[in-house]
Amino acid sequence: MKRILPALIAAAFAVLPISAFPNTQIELAEFTAESGEKLWNQTNTVSGQSRSCASCHTSDPRQAGKHVRTGKPIKPMAPSVNSDRFTDPRKVAKWFKRNCKWTLGRECSTQEKGDFTKYLNSL
Repeated sequence: MKRILPALIAAAFAVLPISAFPNTQIELAEFTAESGEKLWNQTNTVSGQSRSCASCHTSDPRQAGKHVRTGKPIKPMAPSVNSDRFTDPRKVAKWFKRNCKWTLGRECSTQEKGDFTKYLNSL
C-alpha cells in the first residue's frame, strides 16, 4: 500500500482541489498542466545519456511511442485517446517509479506526479 499511495494522492489531487482535503498534512502547490508539460519536455542527462518523456512517448502524448532501446510499441499516454491510462493504481505506481528513474535519474515527487497527471488529463 505504501508504494501506491503517492500515485493515488497525486491522482486525487490532480482532479480535486486541494481544499477538498482539509485535514491533510501534505503541503503541495496546486498541480498545473503547464508544470506537467514542462516535465514532459524536460531533457535530463542520466548515465551520460540525454533523456526525456518524449524520448519514448513522442512529443505529443496523444500519439503512440516506441521504447528507444527495445523498439517495443507504447500506447499513447493521454487518457483522452487511451482510456486504460491511470485506471490501475499498481500500474501507475510501477510505471512512475520505473520511468522517473530512467528519465530523471530519481523517483518523481508527489508534486511532479500530480503535475504530470494533470497535464496528460488536459489533452
